[in-house]
Amino acid sequence: MTERSELEKCLVGEPFESSAPELIEMIVQARKLTGQYNQLAADDLTARTHILQQLLGGLGDQVYIDTPFYCDYGKHIFIGDHVYIGLNCTFVDNNHIHIGDNALIGSGVNISTASHPVEASQRILEHDGKHQGYATTSAPVRIGEGAWVGSSATILSGISIGKNTTIGAGSVVTKNIPDNCVAVGNPCRVLRSI
Repeated sequence: MTERSELEKCLVGEPFESSAPELIEMIVQARKLTGQYNQLAADDLTARTHILQQLLGGLGDQVYIDTPFYCDYGKHIFIGDHVYIGLNCTFVDNNHIHIGDNALIGSGVNISTASHPVEASQRILEHDGKHQGYATTSAPVRIGEGAWVGSSATILSGISIGKNTTIGAGSVVTKNIPDNCVAVGNPCRVLRSI
């Protein structure tokens, strides 16, 4: 049995070394493309779409991502049709991020598929007393069709947000949120059904 690559480890939730050359190469390419994207005029839709098609894993019809936009790899982000993503969003896509049709992502939203051990002795990797990086794991994030994630919300690794659900501005989503509800707070909790 062959050992998994660091990229394969990312996608199956195993601990991986985030500074592995194959991952750094993906990050460098994503930074290049997001840098180009962030410099384009807001109404240059043809050029913007062309870059997003190169950057992302999947891009639906009539998607608008405001600038600036930042991501780690890009290729692990899959966006449905008729999606709007506000300015200054950051997607840490070590694992897959799926955004359903008709979703609305407010400005300043952070989505992170990555996580690290809580204990420093497990998190900080050393070899012969020299810093070698950080232990990292990842899990996919899913945002359902018709969901609205309010400005400056943070969505953590492994979270699913249900269809037609609204996440209040500034919320920190640490647990799955069901369909058809309003959820707010830190940690984010269901306030009511809709």
